[in-house]
Amino acid sequence: MAPFDVTARDGAARAGVLRTAHGDVPTPAFMPVGTKGTVKTVDPDELRALGTTILLGNTYHLHFRPGEDLVAELGGLHRFMAWDGPILTDSGGFQVFSLRDTITGVDDDGVTFRSVYDGQAARFTPELVAEIQAKLGSDIAMCLDICAPVDVTRRDLEEAVRRTTAWARRQRAAPRADGQLVFGIAQGASDPELRRRSIAETVELGFDGYALGGLAIGESRGVMFETAAWAADLLPVDAPRYFMGIGDPEGVLEVIERGVDMFDCVLPTRTARTGSALTWEGRLNLKNARFARDPRPLDEGCACPACRRFSRAYLRHLVNQNELLGLRLLSLHNLRFLLELTANARAAIERGELRAFKTEALERLAAAG
Repeated sequence: MAPFDVTARDGAARAGVLRTAHGDVPTPAFMPVGTKGTVKTVDPDELRALGTTILLGNTYHLHFRPGEDLVAELGGLHRFMAWDGPILTDSGGFQVFSLRDTITGVDDDGVTFRSVYDGQAARFTPELVAEIQAKLGSDIAMCLDICAPVDVTRRDLEEAVRRTTAWARRQRAAPRADGQLVFGIAQGASDPELRRRSIAETVELGFDGYALGGLAIGESRGVMFETAAWAADLLPVDAPRYFMGIGDPEGVLEVIERGVDMFDCVLPTRTARTGSALTWEGRLNLKNARFARDPRPLDEGCACPACRRFSRAYLRHLVNQNELLGLRLLSLHNLRFLLELTANARAAIERGELRAFKTEALERLAAAG
C-alpha cells in the first residue's frame, strides 16, 4: 500500500493522509522542530494538545549529542523523547552546508567537517546518515544532500545537484529501520534547468516522498513562491511533497496553495524566545511598552494556555524579566497559531474554499500590520 493518499483537491492544493509506522498524518502538515529531541520548552503532551501530528528531529545534532547508539540502546527516539507520534529526521546536510566555515572537504563519497560542538573532525556519507537515522528509528528519513548558498555560482550549483543525486541513489539502497520511509530531496535553487534536472533524477530513483530543498535560504519571496509552484507540479501526484524550512503564516498559506503537503520551521519557538508572538494582529513584540497595561489575551478566541489565562501585560512582564514561563507560553501560543492555521487551510481545501480562506487570512494580517 502506498504511504500517501490525496483525499481532496482545490486547484493545485491538496489535502491528504500520510501513513507512518507511528500513525497517520493529515496533510497539509506543519512540523514543529525538535532539533535535539525536544521542541524547546514544550512537553510532548502539550504538543499533542496543540494539534501536532508529526515532529522533526535533527540528525546532525542527535549524532553528536547524545549519539544514535545511546538513543537506540534506550529504545529509539520515540521512547527517548516520550513522543509516540510520527517523527521525521533530516539528514544533517543542511546543518553541515550552512555551517560552511566548518567544512574541510567535499568529494563524491561525502563531506568532511568539524563538529560544531568540539571542533573534532567528522564525516557524513549517505550510508552513515542512513545508519544514524535507522538507529534513531524515525518514521521518515531524509537523504543527504548539498544545500548550496544563495550566492553560489551556477557551476557549483550544478555540482551540488549532481552529487545530491548520486548520494540519494546510494542512500536509497542503504538499510533502513523497519517501516521507515525515505524521502529524496531535489536541489537546484531557482534555476529552472537544474531544478528540473534534480527533480527528474530524484523521482526516477523512486522514494516514498519528495522534498524541495535549497529554497527559503535568501532568495526573494516572489522567486521562492514561483519556483515552488512549478517545481511542486513536477513531483509525483501520489507522493507527499515537503517544502523544507518555511513557517511564517504567509509562507505557509502560499506553499499550501501551490501543492505542498508538509513544511517545517523553527520560527514559532525562535520567535517566542525573542519575546514575540504570532497573532492575527501581526507579530507582537511583547517587550514594547504599549503592552505594559494591556489586559487582553494575545489573540481573542485562541484556546492556547497563554491566551486562556494570561494578559499581554503579564506576558510582557515575564518576557522583560527573562522568566522562563514567558518563553514557554509564547512558544505554546506560536505553535498553536501555525498548527491551527494549517488545520484550517486543510478544512478549506476540503470545502473547495482555499483561495477565499487564504485571501481573508492575508488581508486580516496585512490590515493588522
